[in-house]
Amino acid sequence: MHDFSAALAHPDQRKRRIAESLSQQAETVLATARSIHAEPETSFQEFNSAKKLAAVLAEAGFRVEAPFAGLDTAFRATAGSGSLVVTLCLEYDSLEGIGHACGHNIIAGASLGAGLALRGLVDELDITLQLIGTPAEEHGAGKQIMLDNGAFVGTHLAMMTHPGPDVGTYDVLGSTSQAVGRFRTTFHGRAAHAAGFPHRGLNASDAAIIAQVAAGMLRQQVEDGHRFALITREAGVETNIIPERAVVDWECRAVTLEGWTTLRERIVACLEAGAHAAQCTMDTVEIEPLYEPLLQNTTLGTAWNEAMSVLGRPLNGSLGVNAASTDMGNVSQRFPSLHPFVGVSGAHESLHSAAFTQAADTDAAYDLMFDSALAMAWIAEDVASNPHRRQQILADADLLQERNL
Repeated sequence: MHDFSAALAHPDQRKRRIAESLSQQAETVLATARSIHAEPETSFQEFNSAKKLAAVLAEAGFRVEAPFAGLDTAFRATAGSGSLVVTLCLEYDSLEGIGHACGHNIIAGASLGAGLALRGLVDELDITLQLIGTPAEEHGAGKQIMLDNGAFVGTHLAMMTHPGPDVGTYDVLGSTSQAVGRFRTTFHGRAAHAAGFPHRGLNASDAAIIAQVAAGMLRQQVEDGHRFALITREAGVETNIIPERAVVDWECRAVTLEGWTTLRERIVACLEAGAHAAQCTMDTVEIEPLYEPLLQNTTLGTAWNEAMSVLGRPLNGSLGVNAASTDMGNVSQRFPSLHPFVGVSGAHESLHSAAFTQAADTDAAYDLMFDSALAMAWIAEDVASNPHRRQQILADADLLQERNL
């Protein structure tokens, strides 16, 4: 079980109470996180994971709404009715075939722990505490769907954390993620017998191949840090038939939305080149909402770093740009938010690998989960009780609201 001694020695009396509350509920939090890891569920199919989390919160006295915001595997658990609305996001979807290789069991457990630790202080802090279960982060941009359906309306600050490999620093200030958009391009040609009448066909598979080659040559010209990938989903059914249809799924990533738009246009040009060369037509559709870059709130980030120092986690400089993407970026562009990328001590396996699935179910991962829970709970307490920070968050929330009108 996690060692809470550093947290229980915090000089602030209220933060000690938070640590005491979490330590008393640690077994429940740990059992829930382990259970989610043991029973992985992919995007929009997280029925059991959502039920497990909602049941724990209902037992703790939260008002639970499920399903929520138009998604069957989303929920909201609320406590208190104070003037500062604190939102904790819980992710719990897994990856197809390899389980929790992105550590979402740790994400869910950290936010669950923070919520349970704060439950008894909501009236004293004058906060409304809501834990929102957000499905489909890996694919589907569940948070954007929930934003569209009003799930975050009224939020003044939103938080979650994300585990990863050990990178030797827990400094969140200055870090961000990339925007990502995902698309499907379908090439339309004309079928013909590949031996008897090949000249009468228009080869959609050729269009896809030429597009892939053009995109491969484009890589030399893209800006540092920009990423894109294409995979062919469909490109013919029999060797003796000229393929009349080919399907290419693709994505592009960039640190800014402006850079992302430019990259997307250049990839579309490669696809159009393939269609033109093969004399095919093509159409492209968006298959997921856009994931926007993370905007880390400075007030929340400063409070996070303070918590990491108390807990003995090193602050060896910012992580800077994380090449991954998250739909928490969409939340952060609309509400003051925090989403630290935090390393599992001693874990050097890559995210989205079977090896990291194992790393996400270790003592080191669950130690990180509890430290993350404490830090988020302490941040909520700090913002609520520190007049300057509370006012700054409210001002930041107003500014983002005005920007998004």
